[in-house]
Amino acid sequence: MTVALAPAKPRKFPTLKWSNWYLTALKLAVGLLIVLLILLLWLLRQNEAEEQRSTLIADVLWLEQILSFRLDGNAEQLQQLALDLSNEKNGNALFRLRSQHLIKNSPELQQILWLDSSAHLLDSMPTQNLPRLGSGGLGDDKKADTKALTKPEPSADSPADMQVRAIELTSKMGKPVYTDVYQSSGSPQFEVFFPLFENGKFRGSLVGIYSLNALLKQLVPWWFTEKYQVRILDANGTVLASKSRVSEATTTFSYAVPFDPPGFGMAIQVTAYRSSGNIAQTLITGLIIALAAAVLVSLWIMRGHIQRRLAAEQALRSEYAFRKAMEDSLTVGMRARDLESRVTYTNPAFCQMVGFSAEELIGARPPMPYWAPEELENTRAIHQAVIDGKAPLEGFEIRLMRKDGSRFDALIYEAPLIDADGRHTGWMASIVDVTARKHVEEMARQQQEKLQLTSRLITMGEMASALAHELNQPLAAITSYNAGCLNKLESGHFTPGELKDALGKLGVQAQRAGSIIRRVHDFVRKSEPKLAPCDLAEVIDDSIGFIDAAARSLNVRIVRVIQGMRPELMADGVMIEQVLLNLMRNGIEAMSDTVPENRCLTIKLSQIDKHMEIRVVDRGPGILPEVQEKLFTPFFTTKAEGMGIGLNICRSIIEFHHGRLWVEDNPEGGTVFVFTLPITRP
Repeated sequence: MTVALAPAKPRKFPTLKWSNWYLTALKLAVGLLIVLLILLLWLLRQNEAEEQRSTLIADVLWLEQILSFRLDGNAEQLQQLALDLSNEKNGNALFRLRSQHLIKNSPELQQILWLDSSAHLLDSMPTQNLPRLGSGGLGDDKKADTKALTKPEPSADSPADMQVRAIELTSKMGKPVYTDVYQSSGSPQFEVFFPLFENGKFRGSLVGIYSLNALLKQLVPWWFTEKYQVRILDANGTVLASKSRVSEATTTFSYAVPFDPPGFGMAIQVTAYRSSGNIAQTLITGLIIALAAAVLVSLWIMRGHIQRRLAAEQALRSEYAFRKAMEDSLTVGMRARDLESRVTYTNPAFCQMVGFSAEELIGARPPMPYWAPEELENTRAIHQAVIDGKAPLEGFEIRLMRKDGSRFDALIYEAPLIDADGRHTGWMASIVDVTARKHVEEMARQQQEKLQLTSRLITMGEMASALAHELNQPLAAITSYNAGCLNKLESGHFTPGELKDALGKLGVQAQRAGSIIRRVHDFVRKSEPKLAPCDLAEVIDDSIGFIDAAARSLNVRIVRVIQGMRPELMADGVMIEQVLLNLMRNGIEAMSDTVPENRCLTIKLSQIDKHMEIRVVDRGPGILPEVQEKLFTPFFTTKAEGMGIGLNICRSIIEFHHGRLWVEDNPEGGTVFVFTLPITRP
């Protein structure tokens, strides 16, 4: 029987009848926004122009006040000088001293003249040639200084006419008179005349000559010319002097005030430069353009944005599935916690490690079900350190408990958990079960200790003959002293002093024998590595005491060199002694074929920075470079009956103490074994 399937209904989309008026309203809103922004920009420009004009007026008034203060101050000093000259019989020295001081402090004053009532030049400061009264001024040289004032022939506007009128006015009015500006050698300048009266009678004039260019140069600051162009105009608007740091800049605002004194219609005009642009206005203009463009293209971008978002969501789902599969395949446990220490995620490896299911662990808070009760305080302290952000980068080991109650050792690495917005949301931990590894390490440590003990026993076995001979000497001496004492006692002819001396020597030999036995016992007994304050010089002395008999049997001379300070360090003295004995015995055996006079073994102790360094130097045949590379390899030996573990054990002992052991060539022939030990343990 055939079953007819109903046709699929077409998917219905929501109607968009409102889109037309919505888009129209959007366009109107954008247009209104643009109009308002343009209006705002215009108002900002107007406000800026008004502020600039107000600033310009204030700066012009300030500059006019500065110029007036300087001219008034100079006028007061010149007036005072004129009064002093009127009362002084011989005023040349006074004139020169005061004029020099005034010109030095006011460089805009080009020259100060002292004229008598007939306008003869009595003195001037400085004496360089400047325009003077007469047809060309007041004369050109020292001879012209003594000539009387003559009526000038030039036009009414000549400098001579102005100077004559100024003398007449100041003699009649009895007060300072300024002249109009005139050009002298291309430089605009004006003069001020001060009358000199004696008993009410006109006796001459004091003349100050100003340069407009120097006046602007001295009194207009540099920052002023960075903003404005300063000009001094005459009554006709002709530029007499100016100062500016910009040559031909386009200007906007200008403001002028009268320049009085000296007056005569002169004015100070200050023009502001056109600003290079306002960052705020430029930014607003750019925002207007960007906003308009953004609104116009936003509708077109929206569709593409939605498509990209859907594609991103699909990619995210695929990525999540891939990451989930990868985490499920890991053998390293992973566990995430939030900022309140609640477990938020566990992977299957961690669940298998602790024996709890993910449902039992998610949401759990301290104390966790996998924390071992006997380690609760230590675990809580480590947990708090992680929460405080003090988790060690190299990880930390901790003992945990499985659901069945069994314990295991775990190595944990904690790292902050950061979300997509960069916020710290918790902690992610990677957990590795290191129980098997620690078991292997413990077995390796025990094997290493057994090898060290075996090496010490072998060393003692090889040195047994020398030690027996060394021990036989004090025992023989004890027997001899004992027999002597018995003979004295049996004879009855003795004094207490004789017996006391013999018994004292017997005791010394007994102590010597006991010391040898103690050193052998300490050296061969099995014990855990024990770090304690250790004096390397004493370790060297004990080692030499062990090896000295064997060295003498081979005619080897042992030299002990202790340089500088010898600070105590934390080390196992027996283990360091084992290293020294091994290296010293190798050095003594290496010199078996060396001529007797060169058989010297040097033990040198010194401090290098924060390490103590011991060098064992022999004068043997040396070691070939290819052999040096394999020298510390386990079971590698150059001896016929050697086991090849001695040097490897020595390096292990030194590395256990955080030091280094290496071999060098002796420049004088032979070999140097060097090892260093840190004074302060890391």
